[in-house]
Amino acid sequence: MPENTVIAEVFPLDSGKVYYSMDFLTLDTDEGTRTLRMGAWLNVDPVRIHKMIVREKVLQVDSFEVLTPLLSKLRHADPDYFKRFMGLKVTIDFPGYASSGVVASIPFENDPVGFYKWWRKLKHEDKVYLSKINQFKLFQKVFLMDRKQLLKKDVDYMNNFGK
Repeated sequence: MPENTVIAEVFPLDSGKVYYSMDFLTLDTDEGTRTLRMGAWLNVDPVRIHKMIVREKVLQVDSFEVLTPLLSKLRHADPDYFKRFMGLKVTIDFPGYASSGVVASIPFENDPVGFYKWWRKLKHEDKVYLSKINQFKLFQKVFLMDRKQLLKKDVDYMNNFGK
Protein backbone atom coordinates (compact mmCIF):
# COMPACT_ATOMS: atom_id res chain seq x y z
CA MET A 1 0.00 0.00 0.00
CA PRO A 2 1.57 3.37 -1.00
CA GLU A 3 2.44 5.50 2.01
CA ASN A 4 0.03 8.34 1.15
CA THR A 5 -2.99 6.16 0.38
CA VAL A 6 -6.13 7.56 2.00
CA ILE A 7 -7.46 5.26 4.73
CA ALA A 8 -11.17 5.48 5.57
CA GLU A 9 -10.79 3.95 9.03
CA VAL A 10 -9.87 6.21 11.96
CA PHE A 11 -6.99 5.33 14.29
CA PRO A 12 -7.07 7.87 17.14
CA LEU A 13 -3.94 8.52 19.19
CA ASP A 14 -3.51 5.99 22.00
CA SER A 15 -1.04 7.55 24.45
CA GLY A 16 -0.54 4.18 26.15
CA LYS A 17 0.57 2.46 22.95
CA VAL A 18 4.11 2.27 21.57
CA TYR A 19 3.91 3.05 17.85
CA TYR A 20 5.99 1.27 15.23
CA SER A 21 6.56 2.43 11.65
CA MET A 22 3.73 0.30 10.22
CA ASP A 23 1.10 1.37 12.79
CA PHE A 24 -1.68 3.68 11.62
CA LEU A 25 -2.39 7.04 13.26
CA THR A 26 -5.13 9.56 12.49
CA LEU A 27 -4.37 13.26 13.00
CA ASP A 28 -6.13 16.50 12.14
CA THR A 29 -4.20 18.54 9.57
CA ASP A 30 -4.75 21.75 7.63
CA GLU A 31 -6.15 19.56 4.84
CA GLY A 32 -8.53 17.76 7.22
CA THR A 33 -8.32 14.49 9.10
CA ARG A 34 -5.66 12.10 7.72
CA THR A 35 -4.77 8.53 8.56
CA LEU A 36 -1.25 7.40 7.70
CA ARG A 37 1.23 4.82 8.86
CA MET A 38 3.66 6.22 11.42
CA GLY A 39 6.49 5.82 8.89
CA ALA A 40 4.59 8.06 6.45
CA TRP A 41 3.91 10.68 9.13
CA LEU A 42 7.70 10.99 9.53
CA ASN A 43 7.85 12.21 5.92
CA VAL A 44 4.68 14.31 5.99
CA ASP A 45 5.18 16.22 9.26
CA PRO A 46 8.32 15.20 11.19
CA VAL A 47 8.34 18.33 13.38
CA ARG A 48 4.78 17.72 14.58
CA ILE A 49 5.50 14.06 15.34
CA HIS A 50 8.66 15.03 17.22
CA LYS A 51 6.81 17.64 19.30
CA MET A 52 4.14 15.06 20.17
CA ILE A 53 6.88 12.74 21.46
CA VAL A 54 9.24 15.19 23.18
CA ARG A 55 7.24 18.24 24.24
CA GLU A 56 3.65 17.09 24.60
CA LYS A 57 4.64 13.55 25.63
CA VAL A 58 1.43 12.11 24.16
CA LEU A 59 3.08 9.79 21.64
CA GLN A 60 5.33 6.85 22.44
CA VAL A 61 7.35 5.33 19.64
CA ASP A 62 9.86 2.56 19.10
CA SER A 63 13.38 4.02 19.26
CA PHE A 64 14.82 1.94 16.43
CA GLU A 65 11.90 1.96 13.96
CA VAL A 66 10.60 5.49 14.50
CA LEU A 67 12.78 7.77 16.66
CA THR A 68 16.09 7.18 14.87
CA PRO A 69 14.67 7.80 11.38
CA LEU A 70 12.68 10.75 12.75
CA LEU A 71 15.86 12.55 13.84
CA SER A 72 17.27 12.12 10.36
CA LYS A 73 14.05 13.46 8.80
CA LEU A 74 14.09 16.44 11.20
CA ARG A 75 17.65 17.33 10.24
CA HIS A 76 16.57 17.71 6.61
CA ALA A 77 12.98 18.96 7.00
CA ASP A 78 13.70 21.75 9.49
CA PRO A 79 17.42 22.24 10.23
CA ASP A 80 16.78 25.14 12.65
CA TYR A 81 14.30 23.13 14.73
CA PHE A 82 16.70 20.17 14.73
CA LYS A 83 19.63 22.35 15.82
CA ARG A 84 17.61 23.94 18.64
CA PHE A 85 16.46 20.52 19.84
CA MET A 86 19.92 18.96 19.71
CA GLY A 87 21.75 21.89 21.33
CA LEU A 88 25.06 20.65 22.72
CA LYS A 89 24.26 17.07 21.63
CA VAL A 90 24.92 17.89 17.97
CA THR A 91 28.08 16.48 16.34
CA ILE A 92 30.50 19.12 15.09
CA ASP A 93 33.84 19.33 13.34
CA PHE A 94 36.07 20.81 16.02
CA PRO A 95 39.85 21.31 15.82
CA GLY A 96 41.82 18.56 17.55
CA TYR A 97 39.13 15.89 17.30
CA ALA A 98 38.59 13.05 14.84
CA SER A 99 37.37 13.94 11.35
CA SER A 100 34.13 12.09 12.18
CA GLY A 101 33.35 14.92 14.61
CA VAL A 102 32.71 15.29 18.30
CA VAL A 103 29.60 15.97 20.36
CA ALA A 104 29.60 19.74 21.02
CA SER A 105 29.22 19.30 24.77
CA ILE A 106 32.74 17.81 25.01
CA PRO A 107 34.73 20.88 23.92
CA PHE A 108 32.09 23.10 25.56
CA GLU A 109 32.91 21.47 28.93
CA ASN A 110 36.58 20.53 28.47
CA ASP A 111 37.86 23.52 26.49
CA PRO A 112 35.48 26.43 27.03
CA VAL A 113 37.93 29.05 25.73
CA GLY A 114 38.63 27.02 22.59
CA PHE A 115 34.93 26.36 22.11
CA TYR A 116 34.14 30.05 22.55
CA LYS A 117 36.74 31.06 19.96
CA TRP A 118 35.41 28.45 17.52
CA TRP A 119 31.74 29.21 18.18
CA ARG A 120 31.75 33.01 18.46
CA LYS A 121 34.94 34.36 16.95
CA LEU A 122 35.13 31.91 14.02
CA LYS A 123 31.39 32.42 13.44
CA HIS A 124 30.08 28.88 14.01
CA GLU A 125 26.95 29.99 15.89
CA ASP A 126 24.96 28.42 13.06
CA LYS A 127 26.43 24.99 13.87
CA VAL A 128 25.49 24.77 17.58
CA TYR A 129 22.46 26.29 19.26
CA LEU A 130 23.25 27.48 22.77
CA SER A 131 20.34 28.29 25.05
CA LYS A 132 20.57 31.53 27.01
CA ILE A 133 21.71 29.66 30.11
CA ASN A 134 24.39 27.77 28.17
CA GLN A 135 25.62 31.02 26.63
CA PHE A 136 25.85 32.50 30.12
CA LYS A 137 27.74 29.42 31.41
CA LEU A 138 30.16 29.57 28.49
CA PHE A 139 30.80 33.29 28.82
CA GLN A 140 31.27 32.93 32.58
CA LYS A 141 33.83 30.12 32.16
CA VAL A 142 35.73 32.07 29.52
CA PHE A 143 35.64 35.18 31.71
CA LEU A 144 37.21 33.23 34.60
CA MET A 145 39.80 31.48 32.43
CA ASP A 146 40.84 34.11 29.85
CA ARG A 147 38.67 37.21 30.05
CA LYS A 148 40.50 39.05 27.26
CA GLN A 149 38.97 36.55 24.79
CA LEU A 150 35.41 37.70 25.48
CA LEU A 151 33.80 40.14 23.11
CA LYS A 152 32.30 43.23 24.70
CA LYS A 153 28.77 42.18 23.72
CA ASP A 154 29.23 38.92 25.64
CA VAL A 155 30.51 40.70 28.74
CA ASP A 156 27.45 42.97 28.51
CA TYR A 157 25.24 39.89 28.12
CA MET A 158 26.66 38.41 31.33
CA ASN A 159 26.29 41.67 33.21
CA ASN A 160 22.65 42.00 32.15
CA PHE A 161 21.70 38.32 32.48
CA GLY A 162 18.55 37.88 34.53
CA LYS A 163 17.81 41.60 34.80
